[in-house]
Amino acid sequence: MLEKNFNLLFYLKCPKNYSAGPIPIYLRITINGSRTELTTSRSCDPEKWNSHAGRMTGTKEEAKSINAFLDTLQFKVFDVRNQALQSNNELTGQMVKNSLLGKKEKSKMILEVFQEHNDRFAELVDKEFAPLTLVRYKTSLEHTRSFILWKYQKPDMEVDQIDYDFVSSYSHYFKTVRNCNQNTAAKYLGNFRKIVIICLKQGWMTKNPFVDFKLPKKEVKREVLTMQEMEKLKNKVFEIERLSHIRDIFLFCCYTGLAYVDVQKLKPSDIKIGIDGEDWIFTFRQKTDIDTRIPLLPVARDLVEKYKNHPTCLVRGKVLPVPTNQRMNAYLKEVADLCEIKKVLTSHIARHTFATTVMLSNGVPIETVSKLLGHTNLRTTQHYAKILDGKISGDIQALKDKLAATEL
Repeated sequence: MLEKNFNLLFYLKCPKNYSAGPIPIYLRITINGSRTELTTSRSCDPEKWNSHAGRMTGTKEEAKSINAFLDTLQFKVFDVRNQALQSNNELTGQMVKNSLLGKKEKSKMILEVFQEHNDRFAELVDKEFAPLTLVRYKTSLEHTRSFILWKYQKPDMEVDQIDYDFVSSYSHYFKTVRNCNQNTAAKYLGNFRKIVIICLKQGWMTKNPFVDFKLPKKEVKREVLTMQEMEKLKNKVFEIERLSHIRDIFLFCCYTGLAYVDVQKLKPSDIKIGIDGEDWIFTFRQKTDIDTRIPLLPVARDLVEKYKNHPTCLVRGKVLPVPTNQRMNAYLKEVADLCEIKKVLTSHIARHTFATTVMLSNGVPIETVSKLLGHTNLRTTQHYAKILDGKISGDIQALKDKLAATEL
């Protein structure tokens, strides 16, 4: 942010135990209330000093010489200020002082800035951010470190060396050396862009290297279960108990829209009586910390009842006996095989199924679905809103019937 208030003052600064004689002339620069002082290496007799003008009085050569020096010094200060304005950088008193003294400020290093960001981020985990978000930034930092070493053979780089070529090469590195797909590359570059924005706001970088760079995400075809496939799951009798548990947890997500992390932490106390006198889930989405209220559909309500006295649930104080995400996804593959479902089941597919098959295909408005999913904007929900052909066919048939009725 550029300075709101700027002031420059030349003044006499009396040394301790001063009795008589010339007094050193100091320069005080005040920016947004913050003062920076430095000596001009010149002195003046107090009787010859005009404090209002900030200059020495008189027409003798000594006065002319000192005043000319002070004018030059003032011009240099304003020149530094103008450069900061043109570069849209924040001006500080230390920046001006270093320039006048001929000192070059130590350049910020991009990996140092990245690490500082992650350290601050870590302090807000479970307060403002989810632990997995921190993991993503840590991974992104290591990718950046590896890229700089691979491309430039350096352990780190100055932030003002980050340009368009750096970003373009970094993108190419992800897709070739790291063998990432376009969406994964875009995700990590998005993490890196946040660090770049920090550097720009702090004035450590003058030009945004992402200005002309584009890496659009590819549309991902999202799998969902049909109602027939969900019926297969519900009706399947498993000989192995753990697979029965996994199937139930997956179905619970299909009928509530809860993400894995949210169903894992769901407690009996989170289920309360809603506005309609029925059971609702009252919780916060861990990913976005959004207040979410979800009416329990009959299938979900029956599953809550089924596990309310389960030993694991009683010990943990949870609604369902949810294993780790890795185990959950591994067991879901077994469940899919036994149910003859030719789709790769994951806990996230259940969320898509809730949005599409359970809600949108049955006429629930997308605005309601967005609220139930705990999204912060409708555009996020639209990624889930894959309307099935059956719903489109039904809507069109209803339109045909309506049009036919008007023609009678």
